[in-house]
Amino acid sequence: MSQVKQLEVVKIKDDASAVVILDQTRLPDHEEYLTLTKEGEMWEAVKQLQVRGAPAIGVFAGYAMAVLAHYNEADSYEAFQKEFDRQADYLNTSRPTAVNLSWALKRMKKFVADHKENLSDLKQDLIAEAKRIDAENLEMNRKIAEYGVTLLHEGDGILTHCNAGYLACLGYGTATAPMYMAQEKGMNIHVYSDETRPLLQGARLTSYELYKAGIDVTSICDNMASIVMKQGKIQCVMVGCDRIAANGDFANKIGTSGVAILAKHYGIPFYTLGPSSTIDFNTPTGDDIHIEMRDPEEIGTMWYKEPMILPGIKKFNPSFDVTDHTLVTGIVTERGIVYPPFRENLKKLFNK
Repeated sequence: MSQVKQLEVVKIKDDASAVVILDQTRLPDHEEYLTLTKEGEMWEAVKQLQVRGAPAIGVFAGYAMAVLAHYNEADSYEAFQKEFDRQADYLNTSRPTAVNLSWALKRMKKFVADHKENLSDLKQDLIAEAKRIDAENLEMNRKIAEYGVTLLHEGDGILTHCNAGYLACLGYGTATAPMYMAQEKGMNIHVYSDETRPLLQGARLTSYELYKAGIDVTSICDNMASIVMKQGKIQCVMVGCDRIAANGDFANKIGTSGVAILAKHYGIPFYTLGPSSTIDFNTPTGDDIHIEMRDPEEIGTMWYKEPMILPGIKKFNPSFDVTDHTLVTGIVTERGIVYPPFRENLKKLFNK
């Protein structure tokens, strides 16, 4: 990706003494890094969206557990495993919707369970396993880019919602992956980025990273999606996903479902893009996805010098919504593009 200037989002120190993250709550005006060594700091980093995006959270989880293992002073394998599992289970409570978090933590726990070896060797091997999670994610995103770019045409306008670029997913990102690859191929595209209230990930993050990469991008308010579609400026919608159910329903940042409904109305193809780690075959439908509720004050006070909503007024602040599979044109994964019927075709693609 020589044409795309990227910041390092998640990394582990060479001696595994800390995991270092770009604090995404400070973007776009401040590019600041946090050095994390304790489980409470790591939990807060995920909860407070300092590190965010399902794939990036998965990579972070792997590195976080390797760092916690570095400080695990147990003198026996059994005591080490007990503390390791406790810390993994604790981190898993920070964000319940993004399946990559639990997926990566389960993988690290299984690695410990399968490697009853010298503790010093095990700690080093855990670093290597976390790096494998990172490398596999980057490769999956590259393949998503290759499949996704086949859906784009010269001159296309693309609408995206929230942030599923390299800040959230590393590498090419997921929803942005075809956009970056289109740029590499010299295609002329234009991206419309929803601001994504109330946390403004689209405005603060997606517009920021696409602009920095030299991709033609326009930031719009969430309630402007309909008019740009009606005006014929959008030929394709590409969004990320935090969890895909077995039937093709998927959870993504709040507002995604409304974008899908609009795309259906205007006859615009609507795709969600994500790695296989985002597909949860143990979740039958979107009704089974737990929706995280966030601090109501994010709506009325977070970005304002003075409250925009009176303190006594009730506020409703779900972090995600679920887009019904009937609104989805296709699901782009590292193994290919899946079309309806999703329950059958997801199983075929992943040999389930």
